[in-house]
Amino acid sequence: MINRPQYLEKLQKLRDKDLIKVITGVRRCGKSTLLQMFQQELISSGVSSKQIQYYNFEDPQNLIWVDKWLDLYNHIIEKAVKNKKNYIFLDEIQNIGDFERLADGLFVKKGIDLYITGSNAYFLSKDIATILSGRMFEIKVFPLSFSEYISSFSDKSNLLEKFEKYIKFGSLPRILDFQDDQGLILEYLQGIYSTVLLKDVVKRPGINDQDVLKDISGFMLDNIGNITAAKKIADTLTSKGRAISHSTVDKYISALSDSLLFYPVDKIGLKGRKRLYSQKKFYTIDTGFRQLILGSNQTNEDRGHLLENIVYLELLRRYPKVNFGKADDKEVDFVVMTQQGYTEYYQVAWSVRDKETYQREISPLESMKDHNTKYLLTIDSEESVNNGIRQKNVINWLLENSND
Repeated sequence: MINRPQYLEKLQKLRDKDLIKVITGVRRCGKSTLLQMFQQELISSGVSSKQIQYYNFEDPQNLIWVDKWLDLYNHIIEKAVKNKKNYIFLDEIQNIGDFERLADGLFVKKGIDLYITGSNAYFLSKDIATILSGRMFEIKVFPLSFSEYISSFSDKSNLLEKFEKYIKFGSLPRILDFQDDQGLILEYLQGIYSTVLLKDVVKRPGINDQDVLKDISGFMLDNIGNITAAKKIADTLTSKGRAISHSTVDKYISALSDSLLFYPVDKIGLKGRKRLYSQKKFYTIDTGFRQLILGSNQTNEDRGHLLENIVYLELLRRYPKVNFGKADDKEVDFVVMTQQGYTEYYQVAWSVRDKETYQREISPLESMKDHNTKYLLTIDSEESVNNGIRQKNVINWLLENSND
């Protein structure tokens, strides 16, 4: 198993705290494995295995509880070790009917430390967040960071070659089991992609046309890093013979976002810091899905958008909120607020060795007249600091243990 210290450290800090630990992430991103690693840490610290109960509600043997949350509650309480702290892990809890009542009941029971996982944002926003407001802490789990990905290799050489595979096939943990077998990788990705669409999206109210859903998802994968409006998608589909309203497209986009397959990024005005909700960009949780649906495209512009996607996910790992910004007619790829309250700007390009490309990419950063940190991340090996803009090799940046 690949060690995931960022998440394990957070779980350790939250251990025995009077909060429900809610672990969210797209299917197969490593949530179950993370719980297994944490259980091993508990045992290593002296916790008896009898004090640990783990239930995976995608396991057929646990389907007996699907419509019997109260029976499951009683079963867990009966098995709990009296006068000891008991650690309860409920994996993919959204598969249990009235699961929020189960979680609430266990939470208020003395001696229970509760951990639950879910594969979509919809269950969290509609149910648990309402009932358990103020009593839960969400831990968002992503596919492997490049640092985690590299940690799985005994040979740490040829980083650029490994990075290009990381971009092409994505970073869901099981990908590494297939080595370089592209056929098996794509077959595995197809299974996950289809499962997400059919289990986490199609079941949503108002989502009833699988072909339209696949078309919209494909459009969004093809437009990573571009401003994506429901009207534009509706017009495109209508021109291809699929008449659809932009309000319906909005529902499909929301469902795809709630499935954690796509992440929306809001635009903020860099003068006045106003959030402009009418314009959004979308990035996918794993760039391997783009390879699966659209195949390879080797233009620098296309690779630049994929690189943006990688940087965006890494920024989400490091910061709670990521926006893109615009001042006048200039656009900054990403704007973040550090834990210390400072603003950082990020511009991303595959390569800026061409002078015209370099000037185009640094122009938005130069237009920011404040003294906040400004980064230009590229695949180029050259690194420098000019006029307050730090040009960094993106692989080096991804492998940093902490933010500069």
